[in-house]
Amino acid sequence: MRPRTALVVALLLALAVALWLFQGLGPGNRPFVLGLRATKLAALALVAASVGMATVLFQTVAQNRILTPAIMGFDALYLLIQSLAVATLGTVGFAMLPAGAKFAAETLLMTAVAVALFGALLGRAAPEAIGRTILTGVVLGILFRSGATLIARMLDPNAHAVVQAASFADFGRPAAGTLGWAAAVALPAMALALALGPRLDLLALGRERAVSLGLPHRAMVLVTLALVALLTAVSTALVGPVAFFGLIVAGLAHALAPGARHRVLLLTAAALAATLLIGGQWAFERLLGLRATLSVVIEFAGGIFFLALLLKGRIR
Repeated sequence: MRPRTALVVALLLALAVALWLFQGLGPGNRPFVLGLRATKLAALALVAASVGMATVLFQTVAQNRILTPAIMGFDALYLLIQSLAVATLGTVGFAMLPAGAKFAAETLLMTAVAVALFGALLGRAAPEAIGRTILTGVVLGILFRSGATLIARMLDPNAHAVVQAASFADFGRPAAGTLGWAAAVALPAMALALALGPRLDLLALGRERAVSLGLPHRAMVLVTLALVALLTAVSTALVGPVAFFGLIVAGLAHALAPGARHRVLLLTAAALAATLLIGGQWAFERLLGLRATLSVVIEFAGGIFFLALLLKGRIR
């Protein structure tokens, strides 16, 4: 990335943060208001960075820039886990679960299942088999969602409401109670992804080239998928499933830093995601008075962006 471009991205992020924290701040009780805004700001930034980095990592593994973890069924798997938990423990038992233990169990289970399902598929798939990989991921996503829907239909209305509340949120009300636990999972995962930057550069070259250069391809794929699952679980637990936000951010990162190393690409995606999410949520709250929903706009814009990539033949 050019220094001028990096400076512009940094300035835009700083502007979004400043607007979020200080716009409309009155003279009374500033520490209390700033504390609330800072907590929400941290949650949005953590979600944004997690989604952006997870998408870049997953696209590197899949050797395809139109894929996101949501398309491959990660978000649907999270919803299925929520439905199973409510059906097994009941509404009271589910509500009594400690937030930290619940978040840790969900993250570990999602990571284990995701690596088991997609590790063999993407670790051994040849480049020409990418179409089969996409189809398998879509089918698994439909299977997970169908399972969650089936379980939800068997629950009583109160239990179904609990599932809805646990599985879906919005950018206006991130789950602040799990923010500390989410940060404890996401920040080390992001640091590890940055530390693995040179190996990710080799992984992006393709299986044959990476192996010829001495990269343990199979192990690297599994580690990267585990990071994707961890970061996806964090973002989903805080604000709910977001299918196309990562696709937009990853596409912008590749456009602003063409041919960049993965460390630069991951940081660029995280910064762009934070800027768009914080700035967008500020605009919807302060300028539009919550008369619209940011997640709906993101999904609509992301769907158009996805179709544009398909039409341009950007499958690689």
